[in-house]
Amino acid sequence: MALLRKINQVLLFLLIVTLCVILYKKVHKGTVSKNDADDESETPEELEEEIPVVICAAAGRMGATMAAINSIYSNTDANILFYVVGLRNTLTRIRKWIEHSKLREINFKIVEFNPMVLKGKIRPDSSRPELLQPLNFVRFYLPLLIHQHEKVIYLDDDVIVQGDIQELYDTTLALGHAAAFSDDCDLPSAQDINRLVGLQNTYMGYLDYRKKAIKDLGISPSTCSFNPGVIVANMTEWKHQRITKQLEKWMQKNVEENLYSSSLGGGVATSPMLIVFHGKYSTINPLWHIRHLGYNCGG
Repeated sequence: MALLRKINQVLLFLLIVTLCVILYKKVHKGTVSKNDADDESETPEELEEEIPVVICAAAGRMGATMAAINSIYSNTDANILFYVVGLRNTLTRIRKWIEHSKLREINFKIVEFNPMVLKGKIRPDSSRPELLQPLNFVRFYLPLLIHQHEKVIYLDDDVIVQGDIQELYDTTLALGHAAAFSDDCDLPSAQDINRLVGLQNTYMGYLDYRKKAIKDLGISPSTCSFNPGVIVANMTEWKHQRITKQLEKWMQKNVEENLYSSSLGGGVATSPMLIVFHGKYSTINPLWHIRHLGYNCGG
C-alpha cells in the first residue's frame, strides 16, 4: 500500500508539472503573438523610407535655397530629410533662416563643407567667378558628407520643384551606375532654347578638343551633355567606383593643362563630371530638369 501511495504521488506530481508546462507555453505564446502584432502595427511608420535631399546654401543665395526647399516640402507627403550644406561662417544663418519661417517643420541637418579639400584643384582664371565658389563642388563629395543612405538626391539651389520628389527618388539606376542625370538634348525644345540663350548642349561646349588629353578620351564633341544640377546618386556604387577620386584627378589635370574653362560652357563643375560619367549613367525623366527657365541673357 505504501508503495502504491508513493507511485500515485509521483504520478500526481508529474501531472501537475505537465499542466504547468502546458499553461506556461500557452501564456508565453499569447504574449509573443501580441508583441508580434504590435510590431506589425508599427511597421508601416517605422519602415517609411526616408528621402535624403542634399542642397547647398551659399551666403549670397540663402533665399534661393529656402525657396527650393519650400518647393519640395510643399509638393510631397514623403518623409524628406534635407541636408543643407554650407561653409562654416554661414551655418548659424542657415539655421535661423529655417527655424524662423514655416520651414521650421521640416526634418533637416546642417552639414559643414570644408573648402580645403579643393586646394590645388581649381584654376583661378575664370570669366564667371561665381562658378568657382566651393559649394559648387559639393556634388563631388556626396559620400563624404552623407553616410547612412544608399540613395541620395542632389539639387542645385536654383531649382524649383513642381512635382512630388518621391517620383524623382524612385528613378531606377541601372546596374553599375553611380548616378542618374537629365540629358540636355531630351526635350524637343532644348535645341531652340540653347540657341536662344547662347549656351551649349554638347561636349564641345565644355571641353577643349584642341588638348591631347581630351582627344585621347575618344568622346565625340557632338555627344549630348547632361546637367549635374539634379542628381539621383547610388552611394554604394559611387564609393565602389571611387567617383570622387576620378573627379579630383580631372580637376587637377585641368589646373595643369587647362582642359576646360567656365568661359566655354556650364562651368568647371560640369566638365569633369561629363568625362567621368560618360556612357556610365542612367537618365532622369527630362521633365524633372528643364533648363534655362527664367534665364536672362541680358545679365
